[in-house]
Amino acid sequence: MRLRNITGSRDIIAESDFVIHDETKRKGQWKEIFGNDLPIRLEIGMGKGRFIMDMAEKYPDADYLGIEKYSSVLLRAIQKMEERVEKNENLNVRFIRMDAEYICDVFEEGEVDRIYLNFSDPWPKDRHAKRRLESRQFLERYDRILKKDGRIEFKTDNRALFDFAVEEVEASAFKITALTYDLHSDKDLMQGNVMTEYEEKFSSMGNPICKYILERR
Repeated sequence: MRLRNITGSRDIIAESDFVIHDETKRKGQWKEIFGNDLPIRLEIGMGKGRFIMDMAEKYPDADYLGIEKYSSVLLRAIQKMEERVEKNENLNVRFIRMDAEYICDVFEEGEVDRIYLNFSDPWPKDRHAKRRLESRQFLERYDRILKKDGRIEFKTDNRALFDFAVEEVEASAFKITALTYDLHSDKDLMQGNVMTEYEEKFSSMGNPICKYILERR
């Protein structure tokens, strides 16, 4: 899907206090950005940001960073964040506009507590498999930045992508500690579940949501 360019989006992003603009200089210093010693949790491909903002509201005992590479989408997240601030919501959330391929240039080894992957781009062509955020290549990157007891949570309604993701785990440093092909029928995994916009939309259409949780072997 080609995203529509929004005139002036890059200028607005550049001026936003919610966006970290010199992310490569922050490597190893993210706790200083937030001014506390809370765990750092990262959503890669955050879209319009509802999930990460809701997470920060529901679970304020962590700091949250959302990565989004498309300026037009990040702009919507900034607008939503501004609306929440107007309601006096104090959320530990910041955004980064970048390609996740360079994530190891931004985070130090063991600096991240948890990674969320929600309804990622499936990159359906086989030649693009390495671009999928759940590929073994990306799992290797996550292995470098996650703390020893950190974990990865992935949700999607795309069964082909999920099957691919499950197969990729075997070639990684991780193991599957929880898995379901119908999240909303899984009482245990639904405890504390925070829905994304896509999750709400697709589940309302009757599409089952797949989810796994990974931890190190």
